[in-house]
Amino acid sequence: MSPRRFQVSLNPLWPHYLSWACVGIALFVGLIRYGILDRPDPMHCNALLTEGRWLDRKFKNWQPNGCMMHQYKPNDVAACMASKRVVFVGDSVTRQLFYQFAHLIDPNLPTSPPDDEQKHADYRYRSASDIWLQFYWDPYLNSTHTHALLHPGAQDLRSSDPSALLVLGSGLWYLRYADSGGLSAWEAKLESTLSAVTRVRHPLADVVVVLPVEDIVPSKLSPERAISMHASDIDAMNSDLLHRISPPALRDPFVFLPGPSRRPAGLPIALPLVFNQMLQPSQTEDGLHFSDVVVGTQAQVLLNLRCNDVLPKSFPLDKTCCRRYPWPSVLHLLVLAGVFLWAPANWLLARRFSPRSSGMPLLRDDEIPGLVLSFSAAIIYFADRSGLWLKEQKQFDPWTFGFLSILSLAVGVFTVKRADSDLGFLNREQTDEWKGWMQIAILIYHYTGGSKISGIYNPIRVLVAAYLFMTGYGHTTFYVKKADFGILRVAQVLVRLNLLTLLLAYTMNTDYISYYFAPLVSQWYLIIYGTMALGSQYNDRMPFLVAKILLSMGVVTWFMSEPWLLEAIFEFLARFCNIQWSAREWAFRVNLDLWIVYFGMFTALVVIKVREYRITDHPRWPLIVRTAAAVSAAVLLWFFAFELAQPDKFAYNLWHPYVSFLPVGAFVILRNANAILRSGSSRMFAFVGTCSLETFIIQYHLWLAGDTKGILVVLPGRHSRPLNLLLTTVIFVYVSHLVARATGELTKWICETRQAASLPTTNPSTTTRPPPPPLQSETEEGQEVIFMVPQADDEGSRKDRDGNPIPREPDTPARPQRRWLDRLAEGSSPHPSPGFRVWYGDSEWTPGLRTKLLIGLGGMWLLNIMWP
Repeated sequence: MSPRRFQVSLNPLWPHYLSWACVGIALFVGLIRYGILDRPDPMHCNALLTEGRWLDRKFKNWQPNGCMMHQYKPNDVAACMASKRVVFVGDSVTRQLFYQFAHLIDPNLPTSPPDDEQKHADYRYRSASDIWLQFYWDPYLNSTHTHALLHPGAQDLRSSDPSALLVLGSGLWYLRYADSGGLSAWEAKLESTLSAVTRVRHPLADVVVVLPVEDIVPSKLSPERAISMHASDIDAMNSDLLHRISPPALRDPFVFLPGPSRRPAGLPIALPLVFNQMLQPSQTEDGLHFSDVVVGTQAQVLLNLRCNDVLPKSFPLDKTCCRRYPWPSVLHLLVLAGVFLWAPANWLLARRFSPRSSGMPLLRDDEIPGLVLSFSAAIIYFADRSGLWLKEQKQFDPWTFGFLSILSLAVGVFTVKRADSDLGFLNREQTDEWKGWMQIAILIYHYTGGSKISGIYNPIRVLVAAYLFMTGYGHTTFYVKKADFGILRVAQVLVRLNLLTLLLAYTMNTDYISYYFAPLVSQWYLIIYGTMALGSQYNDRMPFLVAKILLSMGVVTWFMSEPWLLEAIFEFLARFCNIQWSAREWAFRVNLDLWIVYFGMFTALVVIKVREYRITDHPRWPLIVRTAAAVSAAVLLWFFAFELAQPDKFAYNLWHPYVSFLPVGAFVILRNANAILRSGSSRMFAFVGTCSLETFIIQYHLWLAGDTKGILVVLPGRHSRPLNLLLTTVIFVYVSHLVARATGELTKWICETRQAASLPTTNPSTTTRPPPPPLQSETEEGQEVIFMVPQADDEGSRKDRDGNPIPREPDTPARPQRRWLDRLAEGSSPHPSPGFRVWYGDSEWTPGLRTKLLIGLGGMWLLNIMWP
């Protein structure tokens, strides 16, 4: 008797269980942190002032724990403090901070005292934005100026507005000079100063800041300073400051019963202890005064403290330190309620008026898409428009970028699967794979902040051009072979491309064109449609078709070269539709890839003619292929050398419209050089490719944060970024996958006709297929690339490990109906169903496609006009 072999089998639904477990963990951790741990500091002001770390080695990117700092520019500061007064009082450390603060507000102001011999003096400046900047030299905080400032008379309070910012710094001179009275004198002066600030009837300033006593680097101090200045004394002084300004009970998240006896009131004073965490021994020469880079970051902390919650709270929301999230307007709240509650209300009402029997599923197939959209919209909104999860800044690290790229490549190669036959040039499996690995590269690029690196930015621009190439190639192939110029086709493509984008534009209160990819592809689709539809009865004549495409190319080039035309259109939209878009930004997006779509259109014509005349059967075709492959490899090598030789990405952008077709065309030739390459594809890359549109859009808020300016942090902690990346990636990809299926179903419902036409997808029902005849229309349609989601029936979507379809077993008493998770994983029901439902009951009025489109456009116009 042979021994039994140990076998391990996984539930085929394990990816869904894992994904839902990650969602549950993220929600649980977020609720615990937001509801309990962050109760003492809901706006993350304390995090800004007390905790943080450097993300880079050049000391330019300071990361407060759990929130995003904003890098202020003069215009930002002018909007916050124009015609206000900023006062600094203190010693030489405070004076250095004052000058860095002034230089941030107005770059024309000096960064140090103009006369070194008169540095122990008062200084006064006025910025270009009419901000008064004053510095009073008073290292002991006991001068007449300081006394008058802290004890203003009643007349002074009535005649002047409070300062925007009052900064007080002292302590080191009490240690340096023994005749000052030392620590006891400092404690007495601190007590009187804090008492004066808190007892005044009217606030002295919008924000009062008491600087911590600055840490020193003993090894670099002069002998005279080293005798009297000791790190232990500085630690004791800062500890005293902390306990006076912010008692421990105020920092205890588990004090649930606030009151005079349990939770003493803190002082209305900010204590930026984080300033000492920023100090690095390499950044000081005398052990006391640090580099302008470090001190400039300290000035940025003060600006974030004062201005973050004052500036307009509009898109992009990239300031999360010391800032409340904006409360939605009434109209925005109604939109959110409609999106979040529509599907759950549909589900509840269906069960209220049609109680399900014991044999009915918990969720019907026609209810899943709506619930998925409602749930996804809610989780995306609370991820990026609330404090449920934290947000932090990006920082490019070449090791992280390289590791993620190599790991993704390894997984993609490991999941490569070959078909039994040649699938043809640019087949659907190949284009899904192409979209998938390009999308992964773009995601890694965005997550790691690679846009600052020209050598990475330039190839990513080519990947975006490749998407547009596929758009031109796929739609041209379809219209040449199918000649279907009806409104149904147009509606299917545009609704599928823009449904999620429009949903997020309203729920997240952002600009539609900020999700630039969907609008860009939509515009180019309309250009392709107009080009192919004009004189379509002559599309079978190649000279006419080529001339028509060249004419379209010339007209679009002329239109984009005249800025006033685009500005006039955007002005019309702003006046009559309340749509505020930037014509300059959109012109940049379009001009960057102005001709790559036409290259895709001409490629489609070439491929069609090659098949029509059976050129591949020519005896010299193998030689042509080998020559083209060699030339393509040389072109790719040249391109990488060329783009790396550019001084910066701005210089490359000038070349990109003229050279982007070279690497795209070279890759297409190499990828289709032989039957082995054409028949193989990566399942992992293809999976991401089927939801590439959703991942591109949802990343703005669920994987990234702050409208792409930062990253989402679910697990708090200084060293938790790798775990956060893993957890948020699983959630992000899974939500994108579910949304891709749900929007496909909703598109089918919107565009359905009486014959229940399905989406114009072209995926076959199986992974492998025999080589089609060159001239069959199914071949051309199968190569179409319109970012659709497979809508195959259940028999085609259920496969064994070898990719063979598994027929569905009938429901019997021994085999009850499937669970909702099974149906969620498998997609649509194989049996004819009502499809996606807009409401729980059946309606006697079934609007047609044009009516639905008019209702949708009218509703959006009304929302735009009423939007605050």
